[in-house]
Parts: sequence; C-alpha cells; structure tokens
Amino acid sequence: MKVACVGGGPANLYFSILMKRVDPSHDITVYERNPAGSTYGWGVTYWYELLEDLHGADPESARVIVDGSVRWESWVVHVQDRMTVGLEHGDLGFGIGRRDLLGILAERARSLGVRIEYEREITREEEVADADLVVAGDGVNSVLRERHADHFGPQFAVGRNFYTWLGTTKIFDAFTFAFVETQYGWIWCYGYGFGKEHSTCVIECFPETWKGLGFDQANEADSLGMLEKLFADILDGHPLIGRAQPDGTAHWLNFRTLTNRRWYHGNLVLLGDAAHTTHYSVGAGTALALGDAAFLVDALHREPRLERALARYERRRMAAIRSTQRAAHYSAQWYENLPRYINLPPQELFTLLGQRHSRLLPHLPPRLFYRMGQVGAPFIALGSMIRRARRARAVGSSDPGALPG
Repeated sequence: MKVACVGGGPANLYFSILMKRVDPSHDITVYERNPAGSTYGWGVTYWYELLEDLHGADPESARVIVDGSVRWESWVVHVQDRMTVGLEHGDLGFGIGRRDLLGILAERARSLGVRIEYEREITREEEVADADLVVAGDGVNSVLRERHADHFGPQFAVGRNFYTWLGTTKIFDAFTFAFVETQYGWIWCYGYGFGKEHSTCVIECFPETWKGLGFDQANEADSLGMLEKLFADILDGHPLIGRAQPDGTAHWLNFRTLTNRRWYHGNLVLLGDAAHTTHYSVGAGTALALGDAAFLVDALHREPRLERALARYERRRMAAIRSTQRAAHYSAQWYENLPRYINLPPQELFTLLGQRHSRLLPHLPPRLFYRMGQVGAPFIALGSMIRRARRARAVGSSDPGALPG
C-alpha cells in the first residue's frame, strides 16, 4: 500500500512505524509543513497504561521513550499559602518533551524505511493523488478535514475558562497543582517535569479573573511577569517561558473540544487531533493519538478492502475513546465550577480533585460524594498496592517503593 501521512505529529509518525512493522513493503511518506525540530508546546504527559501498550506494539521505540521521560507517583497541591499536601495517586505518570518525543518517533520511522519530508505542506488530496490512503493527522485545524466539512461534520464545544501553556526552568518533582485566589476570582496552574532543565506549567482561570487581572490587555512580557508574581511560591524564582503571538500579545486560549460525525471519506482518514480533542486536564491527548494509530493499523490489516477497514477503524475507535471523552468533559467542568470545591477541608478537596472525572460528582453534594468514597477506601488502597507491584516489575525494580520520582 502507498500511504501519504499529512502532518508529522505523534499520531502519523507512530502510525507509520506500526504499518512498517506489520508489513515492510508499505510505501509510506510523512509530510510535515514545519522544519525538522520545530514544534509547539513543552512537555506532554502519559500514564503507565500507555507504556504497557507501547511495549506491546513497538518495544524499540517504547524503551527510548521511557528512558527519555521523567516519572512521578505523587501529587503536590498548594491552596494559597495555607498548605502544601503530598498525595499518592493511583497512576504512575510520565512526562517527556514534545520535541524529544517527535525526534524519537521520527528516527524510529526512518530506520524502518519511512520517508519524512519536512517543510512540505499538503493542502489538497490531489497533491498526493498516487496514494492508496491519505492519513490526515494535521491537527485540530486540519485543512484536509475542512475541505470535506459537510461530510465529516466537525463540531467544536468551546470551554468557558481561559488557559495558557507555558514552560519554566523550575523542575517539579511531583505533579503540582497550585490555586491562588485574587480579588477577581481564582487562578490555578498544573506543573509537571518533562526533562532535566524544564517543566510544563499550564495556567487556567475564569474569564472574569482573566479580564479583571488585565490579561485581556497585557502583552506577552507583562502577562508572564504577572503570572510569575502570582505563582512565586511554587516557582522559587524561576521564570515562566511563553511564545508570543506575531503581534506580541500573550497566547491565551479557550479550549475547543472537537468531535466529528465521520472519520473517513473515500481514501482520506482522520487521526489524532484532526478527529477529536479531549480537555488537557486529563492528560490523554498523546495517548489517544497513539491509540488511534494502533487501531487504524489493526483495521487495515484485518480487512482487505480499504472502505471496510476504514469503517471498522471509525466504528471501533469511536467507541473505545468514549469513556475518555466523558472523563475529560467532567474534568473540565470540575475546574469551571471550582468554587463548589475549593473551600472544602484539605483532604476532601484533594480527594475530589482526583475524582474530578466522575459522572456522579456533579450531581451530589461534594461532602456526601467524599463520604461515599471513604467506604471503599480499603479496597482502593489494596488495588493501589497491586498496581505498584506490577509497575515495579515493569520498570525493573524489585522494590515497589523504589520507583524513581
């Protein structure tokens, strides 16, 4: 099969790797409009469950990815200056630089015979008319998808809160949350390490807080300066690093959750953010993109006819990601309704922070939901011990408590 992959993100690179592993005779080219090594964002997160899948699909790239990642098992939560609490969390988390991840996947793909053409923008399928399959992994603003918008039926749900995605030279040893109250309302951040020199810092706030603090008028430099003062306690004097818009304004956004009615049209198929997005607060974007790649490869090699294969991929993958999409929806709502939870006693707040993706939580009084959860706490603790033992074996440690942080 001759395949044209439009977009050089994780989804298309991993798809090309898995296709070549199944059948080296596939002729695959990845087209990326930006130069090699040029990417947006800082670090990306993934969880232990993805690591298991990566080892099963392509052990070679999985080993390099985990070697280039930092790990954490605990959360640290700051609420104003009143407390700092460390929490054990059920999942082992990982952070890796987006540029590093793309470099690892690109190198692995090339080693298997995939061609990667940088600074090559494809805006019409006719430009790759000789391909049997065109994979649109060109992001949430996919040009190829929008050419057939009537067929794909993209819909965007725009979140209420504003957020900005920043870097910092402060190295967070644990996944760190910080909530700061201002005269205009709450503002908060999520921080996590992804390398030896940098961490990611995602900052979010209500629209009235954003406007009241002057972020709607501030340029990039002023915006970063204000944020450094607000989060001085966790930054320890380290700067925040952004990426200004061409006009010098700060890069604040409202998150857009994308869904599509269909995922394929003829020989054109959507992958990753071109097909769907999920709110960043569940840290699932990278895992879903790589999962899309694996499902598509599986469908293509189970069904000899292309149309049947793409229909299988669409049907099975849509069903598989539904629970994650629901979790992301409720997680985003939790933050949009932060005043409902923020003044709870510390242990209750932190427990509900970990349960923010629950479908039940929005419909029950928070303290009642918390007390209900305590009934099953011993069983949750036992499950956590079992997961720790499994993870310890997987990363080569004989002591479950010796996992690197």
